[in-house]
Order: sequence, then structure tokens, then C-alpha cells
Amino acid sequence: MSKKTNEELQACVGLATAGDKKALETLIGSVQDMVFNLSLRMLGTFSDAEDATQDILLKMITHLSSFRGESAFTTWVFRIAANHLKNYKKHMFAHHPLSFEFYGNDIENGKIQDLPDLTQNVEKDLLAEELKMSCTNVMLQCLDVESRCIFILGTMFKLDSRIAGEILGITPEAYRQRLSRTRKKMADFLGQYCGEYGRGKCKCKDRINYAVQNHRIDPRQLDYMSATEIPATTLTDVKNAMEDIDDFSQDFSFCKPYQSPQRTKHLVQEFLDSTQLSIIRQS
Repeated sequence: MSKKTNEELQACVGLATAGDKKALETLIGSVQDMVFNLSLRMLGTFSDAEDATQDILLKMITHLSSFRGESAFTTWVFRIAANHLKNYKKHMFAHHPLSFEFYGNDIENGKIQDLPDLTQNVEKDLLAEELKMSCTNVMLQCLDVESRCIFILGTMFKLDSRIAGEILGITPEAYRQRLSRTRKKMADFLGQYCGEYGRGKCKCKDRINYAVQNHRIDPRQLDYMSATEIPATTLTDVKNAMEDIDDFSQDFSFCKPYQSPQRTKHLVQEFLDSTQLSIIRQS
């Protein structure tokens, strides 16, 4: 993501809707990683997040003419992305929903002993880290979709309650209350079960073979370990009118931000280079 002021982005919107390809590329570059990270946390897997990111960016492009500048450009994109993701039905967990009860039972009763070595000669520390990042991200799927979105906006992006309320169509007070309750629910679960972030007995290194057997991680494709991590501050650099949220200081350090995958960038660039763009501008 490139750091741009709201004024610069609003100027780019005017140029882009008039047909300036460079301005459109600037707009996409300013929000692409933001959209991908929101999608990854909302949907749980890299592949689903990549697909949703493409959909959201294309929706942003085709609705640029409807942007009126009544809010910051990034706020407008957040609203498009959040609405799209809350109603997204093509991801894996839409068909296989999770719950904290299921997750807790799996930790307590999963048969992790006496399994064959399924690491395929991949370093165990690497697989354990992949499992930790995957598990804690997938754990977000135990929340209902609205609470999940609130948690991500408040914990990962640290959105001001006024801005978050505007995005979600709720009052700032309702947002703060729901964020507080959801954070407590997540913290309680981690504290009870997780040995990495809490005081639970579950240790990623002990569950590697179990996770591979159940297709939760794939030694041949380590999405988190191969992704390029970006500084957490980069996410806040693209937002305007943001501030830290008082009384919500607990650090959920598994919410690391990543660059959007090259495949997504290439597909968006292919679209920008295609004749479809001129057709859409004329519609």
C-alpha cells in the first residue's frame, strides 16, 4: 500500500473516472493490501481471500463514479469491502461453519498421538508457525460474521469507533460495546485453550501431523510462511481520521498484515490492461 492523503486520493478519483489509468492504479495500490488483509481475516484462507480481493477491487473500480467524497476514500472502500465480505458465500467456511465449542472440543479430544510423520521433510518449526498463524486466523470463523468484522476492524485496523460505525451502519457506542464483548470472548478462548497465546495445553508443534492429516496445513504450500509480512503501521498509514481506541489495549499479535499475493496483483493489472476497462467506464 502506498501512503496517500485523503485529498490526494480524492483527486485521483476524479482523474480515474475521467479515464486516467495511472490515477486508477494509484487508487488500487493505496487500498489493495488493506482489502486483502480484511478478506483474509474475514474468510479464513488465502485462496478465498485472493478471490474476494479481486471481486472487491473490481467492484470499487466499477463504482468509482458513485464516490461523492462525503467520507474518506479508504472509509468508502472499507464499506464496500465489509458489505461484500459479510455476504460472501463462496468461501470454505460458509459451507462448513465453525464454533468455539467445536474448536475447544477438537483441542481437548483430537487424537494427536501415534500419527505417522506427515511433515514431508519440511522443518517442524516452520510447520508449527504456519499452523499457529492458520489456526488463530481460522478461529475468527467461530464468531458470527458481524462480530468477526467488528473484531477485525477494531483489533487489526484499530479503526476509530465513529468511522467503524459509519462503515457498519451502527452507532459508535454500539460498535465499542460489541468490540469489547468480542475481544473478551476471543481472549477467554485463547486463555483457556491456546498454549501459544494463553495458558492452555494446545501446542502447535504437538499437532503438526494431526493438522496435516486433517488438511489444515499443507507442507507443500505454506501460505503464511511464504507471504511477505508488512509493518503493522502500514495498515494505519492508508486511513484517515483514525485514532487509537481507548480501553481496548490488549494485543492480539496473530493479526499480522501481509502484502496481497502477486497472483492477485497480476490479475488486477491484466484487467486494467484489458479493453474491459474502457467498456466499464462507458457504462
